[in-house]
Amino acid sequence: MARLRDRTASWAGELRAGALGLDRDPEAIRDRLEEPAVRFLAELGGDGPVTPGRDTLERVVVAEELARGDAGALLASPGPSMSGVLLAVLGSPEQRDWFYGRLGERPTWTCFALTEPERGSAIGEMSSVLTPDGDGGYVLHGTKRYVGNASRAGVAAVFARVAGTERLGVTAVLVDTADPGYRARPLPMLGLRGAQFSSVSLDGVRVPADRVLGTHLSPARRGMWSIVQVFNRLRPSVAAIALGIARAAHEYVGEQRGTLRGAERERYEELGRRIDAARLLTYRAADAVDARPSAGHLGSAAKARAAVLAEDVTRSALGFFGPGARLDHPLLDKLARDARGVEFMEGAGNIQKLTLFHGLQAGKVGRP
Repeated sequence: MARLRDRTASWAGELRAGALGLDRDPEAIRDRLEEPAVRFLAELGGDGPVTPGRDTLERVVVAEELARGDAGALLASPGPSMSGVLLAVLGSPEQRDWFYGRLGERPTWTCFALTEPERGSAIGEMSSVLTPDGDGGYVLHGTKRYVGNASRAGVAAVFARVAGTERLGVTAVLVDTADPGYRARPLPMLGLRGAQFSSVSLDGVRVPADRVLGTHLSPARRGMWSIVQVFNRLRPSVAAIALGIARAAHEYVGEQRGTLRGAERERYEELGRRIDAARLLTYRAADAVDARPSAGHLGSAAKARAAVLAEDVTRSALGFFGPGARLDHPLLDKLARDARGVEFMEGAGNIQKLTLFHGLQAGKVGRP
């Protein structure tokens, strides 16, 4: 694990050097495909460098170190990302071979389309519909929103409800975005611009039978169960992204302000202690999920705490430089905007607190 941390940490400087350029032009990521960090992310998963049984913890280590360089580049890079985690939960060996085969041909972006306009991620209100085509496949209609990399993705994992069913009819499918009916448009964003969060229109997209995920599982495990499993694995990584942003802002103050004294020194050191404490919680959350994938309560706690921490640290960092800090220090301005964006990844703070409350109520958190 230390070798993985050292390896990814060595790329942070290169990512940071291109951070403001990518923030201005998200398409600039296409000119950076040969950078070591971007290549690494494009190959992650499949036969890549993650270790079975330690997947979540390794993703946490990678996410923190690369987000310390630039969270925008981390999220903008091609690779399996969330869809790869979904394939690990729901995919058959043949589907994983098809998915990673596509990614192995050339750098390929993927996206995970769950959230809908005005409905969020509420499965019971999902309006995207899969209509059976009579050959075991479906025709997909619907709209999605706030989908990272959707406008540049080659493969999309999309959740929709099978026509005529309710909650147990929600199913994930793999969509080749070159197929007719798939359209994606980038949305204007303040933070995490590199990821090009997009709206997606699905107008009669044909989904062959072999791209319907989870058919080897019961219907109860294709919808909400699978989404929870994916989020359990990913929330510690989102917490790590927040930690990386907080560290970048904290280190920037140390590098640019030189010697701090008195109250400023105390405030700076307190922020450092909070970062260290949040890292311990995030590592514990990752270990818990690697040991038992259903143990996502600590992941929710880590994500909620780290998201607040990232905002606190970036705002405090701006305060070290006075009223004109956002204009005089554009990198800090970007970090503050990115920190705010993390709050809405994989569920906002109120959702994380509700999940943690359910864990406490059920006795799943706090046991010796």
